[in-house]
Amino acid sequence: MGVTRRIVKAGGWKVAKRIIKPIPIIGSVFAFGLAGYEIKKKGLIPGAVHVGLDVTPVIGTAKGVLELFTGDLIPDKKDRIKKSTVAKRSSDRSPNP
Repeated sequence: MGVTRRIVKAGGWKVAKRIIKPIPIIGSVFAFGLAGYEIKKKGLIPGAVHVGLDVTPVIGTAKGVLELFTGDLIPDKKDRIKKSTVAKRSSDRSPNP
């Protein structure tokens, strides 16, 4: 399988997940099925909150529609680590008074 094909396949899967999750009953089942993956990706507490919100019918639908336009409300572990290290590095470079 070529690199281009893999990229298209991975991008298509992300789009499909974002479209399926807001559907009330099917989205709840889908979110529950992906619970382990989301918890591993986001961490225990943030992942459990993410899955809990997705599984709740009305709130999960609203969250799914909002995330279609804004991206994830609860960041992944690697994104949180990057933000904290960037902030730490920028504070280390500030001159001392």
